[in-house]
Amino acid sequence: MSTETIIEPTYGNWRRPRRAGLGPFGLLGTVGVFGGLVVVLLASLASLQAAMVIGTPFVLGLLPMAVRTPDGRNLYQLVALRVGWSRRRARGEHLYVSGPLSARPEGRFAPPGMLSGVAALEGRDAYDRAFGVLHHRRRNLYTIVLRCEPDGGSLVDPDQVDTWVALWGEWLSRLAHEPGLRGASVVVETAPDPGTRLAAEVLPRLDADAPPAARAVMQEVVDDYPSASSEMNSYITLTYAPVGGPRRDPEDVVTDLAIRVPSLLTGLVSAGGGVAEPLTAEQIAEVVRVAYDPACAADVLSVRAEHGRTGLEWNDAGPVAAVETVDAYQHDSGVSRTWLLTLAPRGTVRSSVLRTMLDASAGTRRKRVALLYRPIDPATSARIVEADRRTAQFMATSGRGMVQARAAAEVRAAEQAASEEATGAGLVEFSLMLTITVDRPDQLDDASVVVRNLTGAARISMRSANRMQAAAFSCSLPAGILPWEQTMLPHELQEAM
Repeated sequence: MSTETIIEPTYGNWRRPRRAGLGPFGLLGTVGVFGGLVVVLLASLASLQAAMVIGTPFVLGLLPMAVRTPDGRNLYQLVALRVGWSRRRARGEHLYVSGPLSARPEGRFAPPGMLSGVAALEGRDAYDRAFGVLHHRRRNLYTIVLRCEPDGGSLVDPDQVDTWVALWGEWLSRLAHEPGLRGASVVVETAPDPGTRLAAEVLPRLDADAPPAARAVMQEVVDDYPSASSEMNSYITLTYAPVGGPRRDPEDVVTDLAIRVPSLLTGLVSAGGGVAEPLTAEQIAEVVRVAYDPACAADVLSVRAEHGRTGLEWNDAGPVAAVETVDAYQHDSGVSRTWLLTLAPRGTVRSSVLRTMLDASAGTRRKRVALLYRPIDPATSARIVEADRRTAQFMATSGRGMVQARAAAEVRAAEQAASEEATGAGLVEFSLMLTITVDRPDQLDDASVVVRNLTGAARISMRSANRMQAAAFSCSLPAGILPWEQTMLPHELQEAM
């Protein structure tokens, strides 16, 4: 008798971008170090006292840049975060009130914060399907939202899973060739099933002449099944900048996006996305509305099941009131806390590494896991992998002991990345955000314990988005908010720090 060993494929080889610079200093800090040394040496030609007077401010100014937190921030960035939070609190920007009784002239319930400058448009694709477009007017960006029902991994051969992963990687690599694409995100939202959809499907189909026992059994199923089940929704957002100039008319941009929707959906289906479709402007508003007010989820599903639509508009999808604190964000019927990825799993992982994180968690009202992707164009990708390869080789030749062994492993990974990029593979920057919503503030501590267990099982490290909970909450919504597009400093300057 012969036995066959099934080897489950593993994945990995992602690398955290290395900062150019000397030791803990970034590029700006390194330039400051060498510039300061030159100035001090010139001053020492005049007198030692002049060199001390000039060198002391340089040392005091560069020292905070040498101290780094576990997530890579220096003291200047920490101080800027705290000062910004203090200024927002002093101006009352951590509070939000909307509706007819608020001071807002329109008297509607528009989404707050980074979603306040968004307008909802709608178009029709080549198959005459309606799809919504969110126009971020401040940044002049346009977002489309796709919904899919991914095929589960249970009872699926490893070869099929490996094929799905390969096709998903190919779909992501093609995004780098999408004209004007600024970023994408995958949002997986889980929540306890309210049972509205099940009741709408079963109860109208009950035969009045059926035996009482059969009717009682079906009624019991409708009543009890939701308590042991959960709903899961998957959304993909794609955010574009206008191609052909920033002054293009929004209707022309929507027409341009309508041509791309069918091919994007086809790629998702091939990558195991199951049934995929674009969301209309009304459906996007419903998703955001439920995120801010989880208690209305059953009502929204009930109205849609009964009438086929809710009539909800984007300007009514926000909360009535919201309060941001250091470590939480309270909005209507929920209190949320968001965590940010600080360290991806080291080494290789299997395709199920995030399964426990994506599953519904007991004791939570809603949970969203958002994977953020920033595709890099081929020309920039070539420069990045080549610079990373040279840096890894330098570190390997200058280290000793265990550091030398780890540096040698990084050289192999950098060489593999460079080889794959040279053969046509794409390069994508990614991150992860996790938002958990509960009913009361005193339940957030239990939610933090849940997150620690989830991150441990997924072999990742995360930290709470303190003093920026409202912004992080918006970024985890399927609304196309890209963090790197919302910063005051350019992305290149942030990397240099």
